[in-house]
Amino acid sequence: MTEQSLKSAFLFRQPILDRKQELAGYHLSLRRSEQAADDMGEATAAAAVCAAYSELGMQSALGNACAYIGIDTGFLQQAALELLPAAGVVLELLLDGAPDREILTRCRGLRERGYALAITDYRGIDERSRPLLSMVDVIKIDVALADHEQLGNLAGSLRKLPIKLLAQGIGSREQMERCRSLGFSLFQGRYFAQAEIVSGRRLSASQAALVRLINLVGRDVDTAVIEDAFKHEPALTLNLLRVVNSVGHRGGRLAQPVTTLRHAITLFGRRQLQRWLSLLLLAPNHETADPARSPLLQVAALRGRMMELLIEIGLPANQRKLADLAFMSGILSMMPAALGLPIEEILDQIAVDEEVRAALCRRAGLLGSILALLECFDDNDAAGCDRLLTELPGGLDRQTLNVCLSVALRWLNGSSE
Repeated sequence: MTEQSLKSAFLFRQPILDRKQELAGYHLSLRRSEQAADDMGEATAAAAVCAAYSELGMQSALGNACAYIGIDTGFLQQAALELLPAAGVVLELLLDGAPDREILTRCRGLRERGYALAITDYRGIDERSRPLLSMVDVIKIDVALADHEQLGNLAGSLRKLPIKLLAQGIGSREQMERCRSLGFSLFQGRYFAQAEIVSGRRLSASQAALVRLINLVGRDVDTAVIEDAFKHEPALTLNLLRVVNSVGHRGGRLAQPVTTLRHAITLFGRRQLQRWLSLLLLAPNHETADPARSPLLQVAALRGRMMELLIEIGLPANQRKLADLAFMSGILSMMPAALGLPIEEILDQIAVDEEVRAALCRRAGLLGSILALLECFDDNDAAGCDRLLTELPGGLDRQTLNVCLSVALRWLNGSSE
């Protein structure tokens, strides 16, 4: 079933953030396009998602982030459910009505084995939710089905219980802030990636410094010029030395620590240095935030790596330059959300190849088509993904996209591919 599922449906994921607006997990689902015949029922879909989770090695791919997976009553009773790692998943109970004794016994047993459980589509304390309140860790409330007053009442009824409230379907930062004020601690949606564009907005001093360095590294200037620019940014210099010493040269252990800028720049290499600086533009500005858990940075790096992988699969091996451009295109596509500027104004400040500009501004060319594909993939748009896959060279299909997601996630979390 697994291989067929990966060929016939897309493995979509939607980020789940915590109160610090850091990545806490992903909701995973398998979905075909609306035009697809013999669409999966809930039971088949639940089993297929679990099978795909194992087949693609999603536990290592997600790192410290949990996978939230919908489990219907049919699959809940199957022994195959326990192939999922208790530490890596939250089982979302898809119940149509009140749970019977068999379901309650099964949930109690799963809880004793260390599984975290969640109630979905919560509408208040009723015969469906009441028997499960002592067993669940998370309650999901769809914000589209309740106004602010109703959300407040739903959250208030659970305030004294040791349960996390998850707001599902968050579409804007304002909506997230309202839910956070009501006591919600988890937020599902891509609101963090919605750009608040203000044309002519000025970059901060730290952002402007990063842009200058990105342009220098991207041009064929002497290393001494780059070294001098870094010397004017002591915080970046310290971070660069830390990164090079922790990573080493091509993953190997260094015999002696790197203590000079010139040595660090040479070891890191200009290609990797440009990528690193570009990702720093997406990192949170406040010092207390962990850049590695920034959802915007995660989306950008993941998109860049997936674009790179899809280019490598679809084109001959001698297209290395286009793969590099693909990675940068993926990162830069998230810059409007990070900087609050139109992409045209950003590209007036960062020098890029014409293929990258065409992709980012017009979704033109091969890079533009792959970028559009991954935007549909991020938006859970199965029909859009199907349409764009048929237009791309190299025989790319749904399974290719699903596998590339897993490979890119493992890369992002530092696991071996």
